[in-house]
Order: sequence, then structure tokens, then C-alpha cells
Amino acid sequence: MSQLTGTVLIIVLIVVIISLAVSPGASHPPEDKKSVLEYTLALADGTQQPLESFRGKVLLLVNVASKCGFTGQYEGLEKLQKKYESEGFTVLAFPANDFLGQEPGTNEEIVTFCRMSYGVTFPVFAKISVIGAEQHPLYRFLTNEATNPGFAGKISWNFNKFLVDRTGKVVARYGSRTVPEDTQLIADLEKALKAKP
Repeated sequence: MSQLTGTVLIIVLIVVIISLAVSPGASHPPEDKKSVLEYTLALADGTQQPLESFRGKVLLLVNVASKCGFTGQYEGLEKLQKKYESEGFTVLAFPANDFLGQEPGTNEEIVTFCRMSYGVTFPVFAKISVIGAEQHPLYRFLTNEATNPGFAGKISWNFNKFLVDRTGKVVARYGSRTVPEDTQLIADLEKALKAKP
């Protein structure tokens, strides 16, 4: 084996080792939880909110941002909240500054924006990361095929949506371009509301 070939093999080996070390999930093993209801997150005011308190409700989990092309979806999300909350539905908003710095404000500023601009009444949580090395464990659960089969995959942008049934199981997922008024989303929501836990 020539010296050049040996050097190339060493370089390839180093690249493989580095890529394995930084591959998704290398530093974060899959979550051992079975349901989104097993997580507790801080609300924007710092109060710790166990998602278990939403057991029996149908949930729409949304990673949100205040300065995004999709921010107008807050209006549709609030309409869903008002229309279906009496049937046991709520939106849960998770602000994240992961995409082009489109959620730069403090938790207080975010809540004020949501309330003043869109009249939001659903829970708005403290800022988290939904991608990358700082990804919140809830979003590791949601995006990992081992824990969320059929609906896993990287969060593509702000306003990805996960529909969760009354037992805490994800039953549908929608991308950023799927508006809250989407007929399929509403059909899935109404089906989840009618299902017995």
C-alpha cells in the first residue's frame, strides 16, 4: 500500500469517526417516555406545567414564532381554540427561535404579542429549542421514529403541528404550510374529539 493510499484511508477514517460523533441522536438517546403527557415544561411566566394536566383533552402542539411568514396562523389557531375548547380541545404554543431568529423576544414580550395582536387564549410556553443540540426533550420525543412512529422527522420550520389524542398519543402531523383552517386538519381534529379515550 502506497503512502498516499494510507494517508487517504486515515483521512476517511477520521471523517467517519467525526460524522458518527456528531450524528443526530449521538448525544441524545431516544426518550424513554411513551406519551407527550409525561413531560413538564415552563409556561411563559415560569410556572411549571405538567402536560399530564391536559389528559382527556385533544391537543395541537405548535412551535411558533412572532416574526415569521406563518405568524398569521395565530389567528386560525385561536379560532380553533374558541370553536372546539368546549369539546375538550386546546392549542399548546411552544415559541422557538431556531429559524432565522424569528422569535427574538423575551417570554413576556412573546405573550404580550400573542395576546395583543391575535387575542390568544391558549397556553403559551417559555421559549425552547425544537431542533439542534439544545432540542427540548419533548421535541426529541416528537421527532424520533422510535418514540413517535409514523409522525417523526425533523421540524422543518416554525408552525409545524402535532395533533395529540386524549391519551397523549400523536395521531397526525402537519407542516408549516398547513393552515389551521385546513379541511384535513379539521377532519382529523373532529375525529379525535369524537374518539373514546
